[in-house]
Amino acid sequence: MNSTQTLGRLEKVELRNIWTSESDEFTPWLAKEENLKLLGDTIGIELELEAQEKEVGPFRADILCKDTATDRWVLIENQLERTDHTHLGQLLTYAAGLKAVSLVWIAKKFTEEHRAALDWLNEITDDRYNIFGLEVELWKIGDSLVAPKFNIISKPNDWSRTVAAGASQVRSAALTEAKILQREYWTAFFDYAKENSNLIKPTKPLPQHWMNIAIGKSGTSLAAIASLYDSVAQTNNSHEIRVELVLDDANSKFYFEKLSSNKEQIESEVGERLNWYNPEEKRMCRIFIRKSTNLREKDDWPNQHAWLLEKLETFHRVFQQRIKKINIHPDATQAE
Repeated sequence: MNSTQTLGRLEKVELRNIWTSESDEFTPWLAKEENLKLLGDTIGIELELEAQEKEVGPFRADILCKDTATDRWVLIENQLERTDHTHLGQLLTYAAGLKAVSLVWIAKKFTEEHRAALDWLNEITDDRYNIFGLEVELWKIGDSLVAPKFNIISKPNDWSRTVAAGASQVRSAALTEAKILQREYWTAFFDYAKENSNLIKPTKPLPQHWMNIAIGKSGTSLAAIASLYDSVAQTNNSHEIRVELVLDDANSKFYFEKLSSNKEQIESEVGERLNWYNPEEKRMCRIFIRKSTNLREKDDWPNQHAWLLEKLETFHRVFQQRIKKINIHPDATQAE
């Protein structure tokens, strides 16, 4: 860079210069898809708006969302001033009323006691609950557009929770060899995906045969599967890995019908034939691709993880916008 080149200077903008009202201006702004994405990227949760000003008894929660990877409730409470006891009480009251498992408190400034309160809540709750405190800022350079920035002040301590969960499992019941293998497999895949993809956001590695991946719409998700059973050979002597689009809500059959009507085009975009699974007696539908492998060959894990990540990215690219464009009328029988 030329040493004489002039660089801009970041200038902080007062929040009230842009949003004069929390309920009338800031909350509607945050509820827009692109701004929820900014918030979701900051806290690592893909958010889908469910409601603004959601009634909870005699009160109203600011924003209610779904975590699209887990289909669990996320409650967001906003404050354009310094944190106070009233908003902390509201956050906990609304969370209890809505059975929310992720709480997000956004404010201009967190006091030390309120940050400590959120840290304490994260310490005493298990990994079903996630509590975040974020400060929101506005910045500009010269005459540029004002840009928002979220800074995490408090968040779940995943490392300590993993240690605590491991200790609890040792005390209660030892994991089987298969469960230990699955946890190690997903831990390695988690690290691989974080290093090699900006699109796929893996969830916490657990001792199970699947890992859910958000695709941007509640009731639907991607899933990476590592099964110790080969469904084609019908044996446990070989294994399989799969990438799936999982449809699992009241509209699953409708989604499946709309997607299967474009089966030829979808398979052309994926680049190979897919398995279309729609059992009459079950709500869940799946569209998937599989590969036989040996999960016990740890030296081959990088190849298996590369295949999983490649197919997850392909599924994300092919299905995300299609899923989002499927709209259901109140009678859940017609598309808009």
